[in-house]
Amino acid sequence: MKLSKILSVLTLITGAIAISITSIWIGKQAYSWLPPQAAAESHLIDDLISFLVTLGAFIFLGVTSTLMYSVIFHRAEKGDLSDGPHIEGNVTLEVVWTAIPIMLVLWIAGYSSQVYEQMGIQGPTQLVHLHNPVGMESAYAAPQEGVMSEPVEKIDVIAKQWAWVFHYPERNVTSTELHLPSDRRVRLALQSEDVLHGFYIPAFRLKQDIIPSHTIDFEFTPIRQGQYRLTDSQYSGTYFATMQANVVVESDEDYHKWLAKIATQKPAPANNQAASEYAQTANEPVKNGWDTVVPAAPPVVNYSG
Repeated sequence: MKLSKILSVLTLITGAIAISITSIWIGKQAYSWLPPQAAAESHLIDDLISFLVTLGAFIFLGVTSTLMYSVIFHRAEKGDLSDGPHIEGNVTLEVVWTAIPIMLVLWIAGYSSQVYEQMGIQGPTQLVHLHNPVGMESAYAAPQEGVMSEPVEKIDVIAKQWAWVFHYPERNVTSTELHLPSDRRVRLALQSEDVLHGFYIPAFRLKQDIIPSHTIDFEFTPIRQGQYRLTDSQYSGTYFATMQANVVVESDEDYHKWLAKIATQKPAPANNQAASEYAQTANEPVKNGWDTVVPAAPPVVNYSG
């Protein structure tokens, strides 16, 4: 084997190793780009994102490095204006660069589908049949030490234009702020009173569409105490951006103290930004903008946050 070929092979191997190590390092950095993992299911999504970032970095660096190598070492000499050699094609090469993307797409699809099933997100097929397929559990994640796997808290979630209402059957109380016990399995019964809404908590990596006329059970396990944000991930009308709520994850003791406290409070109308903005617009002497659906009346709850 000629020295030039040996050097080319060594260069190729060294470059591949360098690109692989760099890609893995970039993929690890993806974890720091995301919010804190506040639910046991978070690591499933974070691992998937890290995998996709690693794969994307490897492809980008590989293509870029190949282009730079060709430009530096295989460029035409100065003053050479002749055409390059005529090449009919290489069947082997064409098969390889067709097969590799297909395999990558199947790999990504398989991994993503596995995560989707482990999260237990209700897709269109499940909604049509109104049940989970065999072997799928809502928002399933591998059990963690100190985390109970059985649902111990059941909370009703009512979405409407444009407010969130949370009902706690244990004390028969309601609030516009979602409180959850840490390290305990939670089951939410998601309902919509009007149109399609989306239950989305970025810190939990959980998003579930809420379909009118259907009650969707959704399970997960909060593991990090703190305050987070719930938003409507679906466009549900003019004031959908105001449809947000605080999510408070606290210790089991503090959670039950909070329930006992608000059970002593009389229900009262909660502040509702959508209703306030609509009323302000309706009272203006000159009508501006487009007609919109009248927001639902401010919810009457024991605790408005």
